[in-house]
Amino acid sequence: MTVDAGSGGVGAFVAQLVRATNDHDLDAVVSCFAPAYRNETPVHPARSFEGREQVRRNWTQIFGAIPDLRVEVVRTVADGDTAWAELVHRGTKPDGIPHLMRGVVIFGISAGQAEWATFYLEPVQEGGDDVEAAVLRATVGGARP
Repeated sequence: MTVDAGSGGVGAFVAQLVRATNDHDLDAVVSCFAPAYRNETPVHPARSFEGREQVRRNWTQIFGAIPDLRVEVVRTVADGDTAWAELVHRGTKPDGIPHLMRGVVIFGISAGQAEWATFYLEPVQEGGDDVEAAVLRATVGGARP
């Protein structure tokens, strides 16, 4: 999906972030985030952080570990100064294993930069439990009969 950057606002932000990421332009990626940026990761609260410098450290490591990383926007929704972006990250790790993450990031945008985000982007699990086993594990912690 192509993000409509011409509409300005949150659409332009998502387009700018995707372009900077796909260009592997670390400074351009970091410039998409406000100095006091807050990232909340509700499913993994210990991974939440604050500050643009942590963004720089994260993306330095990501670009170093996945040199062919590409980001695809599946869809976006804008609501005032908030953008919901469904994303796919693809690439190859140094050991040759494919890197694949999918999910949603909700961005709060001000003056063209992310002030905050709620992050639901996760590695894709190939194989694993089917739906019945996953529900059973999540609700009673047991194994499939």
